[in-house]
Amino acid sequence: MKTTVDLPDALIREIKLRALYDGQKLKDAIADLLRKGLEAPPAPPEDEDGRGFTIDPETRLPLIPYARRARPSEELTADRIHEILLQQEVDWYA
Repeated sequence: MKTTVDLPDALIREIKLRALYDGQKLKDAIADLLRKGLEAPPAPPEDEDGRGFTIDPETRLPLIPYARRARPSEELTADRIHEILLQQEVDWYA
């Protein structure tokens, strides 16, 4: 299927160089890049400031999305952070 797409000159130059490097035709390189882009997982939604994460209104700390939930021993609660900082202080004075 033929389609006309208007792309920036710099982008076309990069794709042409990649096609040349990979020993591909331009149309095959574009198809491969589009296929890889469609197979990639979608980017997490950005918040209103465009940072890619949201702020917890209660703690005012960033909430960063992760693939799995933290185990209780890994979770950084206020008490756990206090323990870590206290242990660091003990280690510094030891």
